[in-house]
Amino acid sequence: MDTLNLIKDFLWDKILIYLLLGTGIFFTVRLGFPQIVKLPQAMKEAFGGVFQKKGVKEVGQVSSFAALATAIAAQVGTGNIGGVASAIMTGGPGAVFWMWVSGILGMSTIFAEAVLAQVFRQEKDGQVYGGPAYYLSKGLKNKTLGRVMAVCFAVFIILALGIAGNMVQSNSIALSLEQGFGIKPLYTGILLAVLVGLIVVGGVQRISKIAELVVPFMAAIFIIAGVVVIIKYHGQLGSVFAGIFTAAFTPRAVLGGSVGFAVKKAMQLGLARGLFSNEAGMGSTPHAHAVANVPHPVNQGLVAMAGVVVDTLIICTMTALVVLLTGAQNVSGKLGLTSVAVTQKGFELAFGTKGVMFLAVSLFFFAFTTVIGWYYFGEANISYLFGKKGILPYRIAVILAILVGTVLKAQAAWDLSDLFNGLMVIPNVVGILLLSGIVAKKKKEFENLPK
Repeated sequence: MDTLNLIKDFLWDKILIYLLLGTGIFFTVRLGFPQIVKLPQAMKEAFGGVFQKKGVKEVGQVSSFAALATAIAAQVGTGNIGGVASAIMTGGPGAVFWMWVSGILGMSTIFAEAVLAQVFRQEKDGQVYGGPAYYLSKGLKNKTLGRVMAVCFAVFIILALGIAGNMVQSNSIALSLEQGFGIKPLYTGILLAVLVGLIVVGGVQRISKIAELVVPFMAAIFIIAGVVVIIKYHGQLGSVFAGIFTAAFTPRAVLGGSVGFAVKKAMQLGLARGLFSNEAGMGSTPHAHAVANVPHPVNQGLVAMAGVVVDTLIICTMTALVVLLTGAQNVSGKLGLTSVAVTQKGFELAFGTKGVMFLAVSLFFFAFTTVIGWYYFGEANISYLFGKKGILPYRIAVILAILVGTVLKAQAAWDLSDLFNGLMVIPNVVGILLLSGIVAKKKKEFENLPK
């Protein structure tokens, strides 16, 4: 495992952060700053018709909002709670600023992914599928290269999210319920296995319906709790924001490091946290956006950008403010707390024991919706590799992984998931860069449509 960790750390620290950041800058410039120019339209596309009942008659497709909910279900997970806190503990409050930067740049990348997913999706066995494996194999001019890259991506994402990733998500759920309510992990595992089995057997329509119901509720409750903390500690809000901006740019020595270490660490961890959280460029969320029933691919590209706003710029920011306003990072540092426990301490300082219970319930919903979202992303790639015959064995493997994950130490699974996450980024990012001309063409085509 030491060798795997070295490879994983090298990939993320030396290659992938800069690759993803550079890709975000490239698409931001090439597409004319869509995250700024098109933001009002993106929010309208995403949430303007939430309460309108629009039937989706096409077989194997879902509404645009249901696709967004499925994508957010996968994006918003334990990383939004524990990952943000970890970045602050190691990189200081300046990490929050760089998290915002990665989210803003990532909006243009995820726009490109969603557009390509729509353009190159296909129907297989009565179900619409799309994502990197499909646009790599169908979109690249060199079909042999495209096929090889598609197969590599498909294998990596199945292992990263469907199996190892869902093990660590179920482990996080089990730990949070054990700490919050004293429920034994095995019981949690059995319950999760049954619930996930009942949901995934219904395919993307049932998965998206559950996401459409649960995601707005869980996001709203968490945001409201964050707003209450902001109101309670409003007197410190100015100093917290000043600290975020100051720490992001002020070169100073910390923890015995050289001058400039703090800025470098804040930048590295903030960018990584944002990229991990919104998954822009990683190739996961295009699977959800591919099945949306929209008039034009760019419509769903705009919707995908709104997902990053919710995930990184709102929910991750709420977590950061809960930690910083309550001073949880200082208390946690003295107690030796890390990750989720830091955010938990923040809610405890704000609300007492009720805050601990609230976060346990939030973690359950965040991680559970991630499980079903990641399951579907894996299924799309199983279908690409093996067709319909591979889906049942995959479902069984995922359910077993969920059950086992609740009762095992998950560090090895975390490491494997992070490694395969990193490996799947490479073919996806190379592919969307090579196909950037199609994205630009579709955007121009959309802008020339009759109003």
